[in-house]
Amino acid sequence: MFLELVNALAVSGIAFLLYPALKRHNEAFAIGYFGSRLLESAILIVSLIAPLLLLPLSKEYITAAEAAGRFSLTTIANTAVDAHFMLFELAMVVLGLGSLLFCSILYRSKLVPRWLSVIGFIGYAGLLSSSCLAIAGHDIGAVLYIPGALFEIVLPIWLMVKGLHFRH
Repeated sequence: MFLELVNALAVSGIAFLLYPALKRHNEAFAIGYFGSRLLESAILIVSLIAPLLLLPLSKEYITAAEAAGRFSLTTIANTAVDAHFMLFELAMVVLGLGSLLFCSILYRSKLVPRWLSVIGFIGYAGLLSSSCLAIAGHDIGAVLYIPGALFEIVLPIWLMVKGLHFRH
């Protein structure tokens, strides 16, 4: 859970770091991307409340004497787990939408090679689709995340080695 919090905070940090560079190429999309990452971060932080509810519920479950009380606590615990899952998927929807804006800026501005931007488009469209399907109750697993995972591995390496290609 600590790593989930670190991730949520890092998401905001990425938005703050990229905004100045993206704003030079498309201010409206840069603001959209920035806002989506802040919203994603907020949703991820709120989603951390649900697992924390499991601790007091488990203590109550142990001390509950009758079966009806245990059943109620189990139902509440399952709801908390489901809420965590749904909030995470909602955060992924927001990430997908905002990152499509991000990839659009990358593609149009040629800050990185276009092939990399295209992989990002495909990956975030897959993430968006997969998360929407999961929220609708049709969890297809992580198969649609593969191009996005490739983009999220290659892009940072590219940025560390080559940086952004600014044309003046």
